[in-house]
Amino acid sequence: MSALEPVGEGFVLADVDPKSTPGVADRADAEAQLEANHDELGSLQERLWAESKFGGTRSVLLVLQAMDTAGKGGIIRHVVGGVDPQGVTIHAFKAPTEEEKRHDFLWRVRRELPPPGIIGVFDRSHYEDVLIHRVRGFSTPEQIEERYGIITDFERELVASGTRVIKVMLHISKDEQKARLTERLERPDKHWKYNPGDVDERMLWPAYQQAYQIALTRTSTPQAPWFVVPADRKWYARWAVQSLLLDALRELNPQWPTADYDVEAEKKRLAAT
Repeated sequence: MSALEPVGEGFVLADVDPKSTPGVADRADAEAQLEANHDELGSLQERLWAESKFGGTRSVLLVLQAMDTAGKGGIIRHVVGGVDPQGVTIHAFKAPTEEEKRHDFLWRVRRELPPPGIIGVFDRSHYEDVLIHRVRGFSTPEQIEERYGIITDFERELVASGTRVIKVMLHISKDEQKARLTERLERPDKHWKYNPGDVDERMLWPAYQQAYQIALTRTSTPQAPWFVVPADRKWYARWAVQSLLLDALRELNPQWPTADYDVEAEKKRLAAT
């Protein structure tokens, strides 16, 4: 079971210590659990996929939101990477294309939703339209205010249609982000990961924290709650997200489909060939 509580009434983002590690003893313990749980995670996804082949409609959507360098890529490699690649879809939402701008902000999101039997992962998501848009003024305050309601309605529809939604904010401290950006500049093998624009966004840190606080509290619902995962320690964030994903799949409890043919008769037919 995850040690994290969903965002609820009275939640204050600033009260969450990005270095904290609730629910696990130490790094060695977390990494051992992460490795040990790969098989169960893979088995649960395979059962979900098998279920979909016989009419099942359920799927899982993992939404990852964070400031730059918070570790979304590491989550995808070390957590989701333990599942059969055929059972996962991953989409990273970048700046919208000209075609996407001609539609409402959820148009491109709907196109990437996981089909039945699949674990879908959003590396950033529809929440960019109430985060960066709020900080950078890309949309009016009235549009942003309206979007909180549109998002909660959209997620409610998703859940009702059979998609389990897990929303995770990886919460990194400003000092840790600076250390990770510095490492990217000091190591030639990490230069490709550095984006000068990250420093521009970093200068707006307080505004982003406020935007996250509002988005988290306005869109965390019983159907699709937010979880804030302390992310200064990468090993902890990976363990925590795996725990949330496991909890969701265990609750779904997909079962192997019952054969729609006579198993014993087929055994006899096969033996005779």
